[in-house]
Amino acid sequence: MVDEPVGRIRFMDEQRVNLDGFAREDPALGLVALHSPADPEPSLRVVDGVVVELDGKARDAFDTIDSYVAAHGIDLSVAEEAMALGEVVAARLFVDPAVPRGEVIRLVAGMTPAKLARVVMLLRPPELMMAMTKLRARRTPSNQAHVTNLLDDPLLLAADAATAAAYGFRELETTVPVLADAPSNAVAVTIGAAVGAPGVLVQCAVEEAMELEMGLRGLVSYAETVSLYGTESVFVDGDDTPWSKALLTSGYASRGIKMRVSSGAGAEVLMAGAEGRSMLYLESRCVSLARAIGAQGVQNGGIDGASVAASVPRGVRELMAENVMVMARNLESCSGNDALMSESHVRRTSRTLPILLAGSDYICSGFGSVRRYDNMFGPSNWNAEDIDDWLALQRDWGVDGGLRTASADTVRDLRRQAVEAVRDVYRALGLGDFTDEQLAAAVDAAGSMDLAGTDALAVLAAAQTIRGAGLTALDVARALHETGHDEAARRVLDMAVARVHGDHLQTAAIFDEDMRVLSLVTDPNEYAGPGTGYEPAPRRQAEIDDIRQARGVADLRRTQAADRTDKLQKTGNAGFGTDPREVVIGVSPGVGRTVWRTLSGLLVQDVLQELLDGLEEEGCLARIVRVNSTIDLGMVGLTAARLAGSGIGIGLQGKGTALIHRRDLPPLANLELYSMAPTLTAEMYRALGANAGRHAKGATPVPVRNPYTEEAIEARYHTSVIALVALERDCADPEAAPEELSFR
Repeated sequence: MVDEPVGRIRFMDEQRVNLDGFAREDPALGLVALHSPADPEPSLRVVDGVVVELDGKARDAFDTIDSYVAAHGIDLSVAEEAMALGEVVAARLFVDPAVPRGEVIRLVAGMTPAKLARVVMLLRPPELMMAMTKLRARRTPSNQAHVTNLLDDPLLLAADAATAAAYGFRELETTVPVLADAPSNAVAVTIGAAVGAPGVLVQCAVEEAMELEMGLRGLVSYAETVSLYGTESVFVDGDDTPWSKALLTSGYASRGIKMRVSSGAGAEVLMAGAEGRSMLYLESRCVSLARAIGAQGVQNGGIDGASVAASVPRGVRELMAENVMVMARNLESCSGNDALMSESHVRRTSRTLPILLAGSDYICSGFGSVRRYDNMFGPSNWNAEDIDDWLALQRDWGVDGGLRTASADTVRDLRRQAVEAVRDVYRALGLGDFTDEQLAAAVDAAGSMDLAGTDALAVLAAAQTIRGAGLTALDVARALHETGHDEAARRVLDMAVARVHGDHLQTAAIFDEDMRVLSLVTDPNEYAGPGTGYEPAPRRQAEIDDIRQARGVADLRRTQAADRTDKLQKTGNAGFGTDPREVVIGVSPGVGRTVWRTLSGLLVQDVLQELLDGLEEEGCLARIVRVNSTIDLGMVGLTAARLAGSGIGIGLQGKGTALIHRRDLPPLANLELYSMAPTLTAEMYRALGANAGRHAKGATPVPVRNPYTEEAIEARYHTSVIALVALERDCADPEAAPEELSFR
């Protein structure tokens, strides 16, 4: 019989991290992150301008990936120099601020997939961060959102798209639980994005032919679901080749549709086609192929296979290394963080934080801006539940994670405008109609479970009409204009015009809200050590700093003033008592002047009443004295005790902290102390008053213990404490005598 684990282990087994799968390394299956015994040795041999050997493989043994990379993916003019570099020497170039980004890019262009993987493998986690800081293409970081829902509800899609744009996302990616709904989803998200902010790029990730068709009609403006794989067998399983992917890449670009490819560790493992190679090496092949086929960027960092990579030792390090390889190939990096790689909040945060700190072209390739249950890509590593956390992380570190706070009023107004725009466009184009109840529900909904009801057949019919009638972005813009949504109409039209110009096809391009293109060309990353590179401009830094939960002294002053009463009035200077039954309640300088409510939410007057009632229960007399000379609770209580006929005093600060003091004790000593002001109750203050009375009568009462909570009391209340103490200090006067107070 096996003994049951002890309680500590049973408790640990219940923690969320144990919902994750952890695999032992198995190179034969590809379950190895950075290096496998089967990874080839880097090599390159060129004869008469033709690659005849690539990473240990002769030309007649090349597979399709080798052939394409050899023909189009290596700069032979620099290859000899690059391949001759020692791997440690090359790795140091990635992190040395004195070596310009351009020099690293030049040399990496001549490296084979195995060579680049060997170099990046040497970078430790802090060095990966340094490399990412230096090597990303665009100077200004950005972020991408998922906008989907369980029902393909157009109203909710539009409302959530407008919300995501308001929070600062510059790309919105939608998809469908029902493939045929895709055109309706594309239109709804395009309208919502246009309502939310100018220049937001939109994608509908579905089967490639349909996605390209929607792109040609202007219903979407970018694509990233063109998948690459690191082994030929997995390519073949998908009915694809490097040549077909290159053709599709060209098709998007030729019609002004921004496009990046997708790859990522774990895909080949999941398809049982890793051929015993490491995840890093296979992904290096994908990145080299992306460069070769002419894609401007790569979405990688595990993506759907992120949990596979995270299951093996050093797997999360490998995910970041993938992104660095993309940057080193001079491509846009859309750096993962989209698939939920762990149910542990600590692990998923640790996976993202280095990238947030270093900065990436897109820190998330799909932050789930909707509720987890509504994310039809599967829950992201970050979801609507985490937006406030993300904004706090940006503020904590002073870094730009691509998002900003949107006020409650802004969100409500934009959601209302978005659903009204969809209603009007769908009605004008004969796509369907919506009730006022449906509009109101979509404006208010946190997710699709809050909706009044969605007609799935109506959504499908709308999608079929859009596709069958050949509706385009121009039809959407016209309908918006004719129904009074002129600003949204202009934004949809501006995006169509930008497609003709094509400037957003530059590497790592986004539009800012003035429709200016920020890219490798117009906004290059020039990091060269401390004092250089991207730093948020003052206006942007103010956005990062100004989260909606932040409070200052002025806010607290207004809140406290709302509770102002005249129940405490000065009657004169306080004198010494003589009655042995007398207990003095000493209050701090701000009580009854600037402070009227404690941290627990109790009014100061109610706290005083409880203390008085407790003393009365013990047959004691009470006086209330305001101690003006100090805000120190110990001295407030000791002063009260020295004024009391019994020698026993109660000290009470405005924030609610309280104690019982005796006249012969040192200032920092006390008989009982309530230090956890936010958790104190009326009953506890009454008990404190009663115990003070018992002390006055010479008894030794059982102390009332501070309540204990697992909540981060300090994190929640310290800012309020600082503000309250500031209000108290404004009232303190070291020369002022204690004053008697009447309490009505």
